[in-house]
Amino acid sequence: MLSLFRALSFAEGVSYVMILSISMGLLSRDYVSMIGMTHGILFMIYLVLLALVSEKEGWSKQARGGLFIASIVPFAFIGAELFLRKSSLKGKPLAS
Repeated sequence: MLSLFRALSFAEGVSYVMILSISMGLLSRDYVSMIGMTHGILFMIYLVLLALVSEKEGWSKQARGGLFIASIVPFAFIGAELFLRKSSLKGKPLAS
């Protein structure tokens, strides 16, 4: 489930940056409804998976809060990905 959450986190972050690009005039406003709806759905699924995965992984309240804030702050999904990658590697042997 963690790998699904990682993929969703990245997709949600990219969709958020796309919405901001539209508001800044970098992308055509023709895409507002499509990207906006997609981002809204991804964001809601992200919140549900955040609750489920953080409970399963035993993350602290600070980690949960940080991942929530990362879904709101532009480009913070990159930092979230680093945290999630580290979490996914925890307990797994490194390839030699």
